Amino acid sequence: MLTQGVLACDPITVAELLIAVEDFDGFTPDNDPYAEHDCGVIKLSGNTFFWKFDYYDLDLQMHSPDPSDPAVTARVLTIMLADEY
Repeated sequence: MLTQGVLACDPITVAELLIAVEDFDGFTPDNDPYAEHDCGVIKLSGNTFFWKFDYYDLDLQMHSPDPSDPAVTARVLTIMLADEY
């Protein structure tokens, strides 16, 4: 899911952002202490963006009862401008 702030960005910036999220591997003990690799920060075109995975039940109504089980989990990726957080 892309927020309104991201969608308002230049289409080239959005394309570069999606590639940057896909390629992100800057996980460290400081920014990922539980080694979940489920969120990150990207600086691009003078903006700071956050991305985050959330784990819902299959009806997208509540958190998943077991985020590690794809049979009961729908993963949602949200990408936003930092000031939208």
